[in-house]
Amino acid sequence: MLNTKTVRVGSNVLIGSGHPIVVQTMCNTHTSDVDATVAQCRRLAAAGSQLIRITVPSMKDVPCLEEISHRLRSEGIDTPLVADIHFSPEIAMAVVPIVEKIRINPGNFHPDHQKARELFRKFIEKCKEYDRAIRIGLNHGSLGKYIIDKYGNTPEAMALAAFEWVQMCREASFHNVVVSLKASNTVVMVEAYRRLAAMMQESGVVYPLHVGVTEAGNGDSGRIKSCVAISTLLSEGIGNTIRVSLTEDPANEIPVARYLADRYSDLGSSHPFGVRDDNVIPSEASVSQMDERMTYILKAACDWGAPLLNHEIDDIPIEDEYLKDEILQACRRRFYKPEYIACPGCGRTLYDLENTFNRVKERTSHFKNIVIAVMGCIVNGPGEMADADYGYVGEGFGKVTLYRKKDPVLRHIPEDEAVDKLVELISSDSVSRLGD
Repeated sequence: MLNTKTVRVGSNVLIGSGHPIVVQTMCNTHTSDVDATVAQCRRLAAAGSQLIRITVPSMKDVPCLEEISHRLRSEGIDTPLVADIHFSPEIAMAVVPIVEKIRINPGNFHPDHQKARELFRKFIEKCKEYDRAIRIGLNHGSLGKYIIDKYGNTPEAMALAAFEWVQMCREASFHNVVVSLKASNTVVMVEAYRRLAAMMQESGVVYPLHVGVTEAGNGDSGRIKSCVAISTLLSEGIGNTIRVSLTEDPANEIPVARYLADRYSDLGSSHPFGVRDDNVIPSEASVSQMDERMTYILKAACDWGAPLLNHEIDDIPIEDEYLKDEILQACRRRFYKPEYIACPGCGRTLYDLENTFNRVKERTSHFKNIVIAVMGCIVNGPGEMADADYGYVGEGFGKVTLYRKKDPVLRHIPEDEAVDKLVELISSDSVSRLGD
């Protein structure tokens, strides 16, 4: 059995074995816009999000977060808040008294690995003092130089990187810990979680896992990509809390996540590690939030995701060619169109990400066998689009940087020209490849 410890977030959310899968999402408003963020939190809580994550990009946003929390609690909304922190141990320490949970990547606390470990120890002690939960959240594209130099940029490296911080929590007798290893590549994501789960099992202490596909995109493709990977892990008893990351209104993520949670919640406490059982019926509440076509799509993605990702089958015996192509592409078994990576957006995003992503898809749909990333900001965009052949990354102030692989090739492009420039770049490279 993959029996995890139980993590308490706030007074009313329990994550771990023996508890239902917890559904969460993240605000895409600017945290400095307190009114807009409070309004969105109201909507997300009403839609059924059991945890709500809010980015805290700078110290000046810390008082805003405190005001957001105060207003929600004064209205009787007790949904726990999760502060999303990147690179800054100072901000991480500052938000501990304010929110119920903090998401960090400790490896990014400092360029020097030993210094990062020292800062993480201090952070653990403060979380102990305030009885807070943390999520150690590593993504495929943000492992840090120390890990990549030592292990490479692989699922094994992701698991080893997370396990180091997990062991530090264990040594400090701090167990209010959730761990995530997200990737936009479903194969990498599934393998990373499996390896970490095995490592924790072998160590004798298993912390709950937050499962999700990062930068999944939007529409049917984003939902299918999320479902094939998340369902594969949940069917094996791996996963205690989930997010379906869509480049859309975050409220749209909840019905999809709820469908998955209802379908697999019983597995966490009653099924042995490695056994698959897809006979759990989602609740009427989760299905009622989606039309018949979407329910059919999600069910097909869950039914066929694991057999494809596990290479048990090579094709799907369904007549719906569009859905078959989408599922096969999500499992990276066949590519019939460009593969898109797009972050869902958050308070760091400084342009209209959703509409821009739709324009990029419309203008690039004729290209084949390439991966295109559309990222909200320069903070972690270049790292997160590890699999991309081309990247569109917002700089802020109406400017964009275009990437070829990991290299910025066009900087400070006005937003109204950036999509055209991206198409020109891909077209030019395509012609060059034909001539080689």
